[in-house]
Amino acid sequence: MEKFLDFIKQYKKNKAAVIGFIVVLLLILTAIFAPIVAPYPPDIQNLADRLIPPMWDTKGVSSHILGTDDFGRDLFSRIIFGSRISLMVGAISVGVSLSFGLIMGIIAAYFGGKTDLFIMRIVDIMLSIPAILLAIVIVSILGPSLFSAMTAIGIVGIPTYARIVRASVLAEKEKEYVTASRINGSSNSRLMFMVILPNCASPIIVQATMGFASAVLEAAGLSFLGLGAQPPTPEWGAMLSDSLQFITTAPWMIFYPGVAIFLTVLSFNLMGDGLMDVLDPKLKDK
Repeated sequence: MEKFLDFIKQYKKNKAAVIGFIVVLLLILTAIFAPIVAPYPPDIQNLADRLIPPMWDTKGVSSHILGTDDFGRDLFSRIIFGSRISLMVGAISVGVSLSFGLIMGIIAAYFGGKTDLFIMRIVDIMLSIPAILLAIVIVSILGPSLFSAMTAIGIVGIPTYARIVRASVLAEKEKEYVTASRINGSSNSRLMFMVILPNCASPIIVQATMGFASAVLEAAGLSFLGLGAQPPTPEWGAMLSDSLQFITTAPWMIFYPGVAIFLTVLSFNLMGDGLMDVLDPKLKDK
């Protein structure tokens, strides 16, 4: 408990990180209670109400806070439900990247030699291909869908986690507590996952937070290109793509989904910066 309270105290010193955490918390709560927060179902069409401006542009006579799209769907409700999709994309993509990257990194560092050489050459090959290009290739093979986008983003992120885990394990595996545990008869699996890995958690947590923001942005980019979520799914990137033709006649259609993406990515990055300052002060000094 004392360590946790000290963590909170140190984290609160970074005001930007606190703001980021509050916005992320609000985003999570909004996603959980989306049916309650959203005034309308996200996919209900009403052509009689199409392209209605936001409430403050209609002198308060509109019941649509952020206006409607070209099918008469409430934009505020679609953005609210879109937060669920963004959080799901981030969680699943980071989960895939972290799971495979962690296993590859810890095996490469612990066993070394040819095992390390083989795994890291695979990582180098993946890093040699631009991330967005590799993601597009994977989605093209799997077929455009939200599942394909999450899978592609997860695969693209594996090398980053593999390198971070490998570097952390290399720094820890020769320390005295590992040697003592080995002498006491601990198996390789116990040494890797129960002894060494918990002491490598700090950089992994920081990267996972930053990776969450990247996953949301990349998913929006793929959906914008028509390779991710498909209509009528209320995904922010897909909403941006659908609104391009109305950029001059109904600018609110492109403005508010863009703001949602911007605030989400910025908040996770600010929260990640705060975690980096507290969990890994050496990076802060650099």
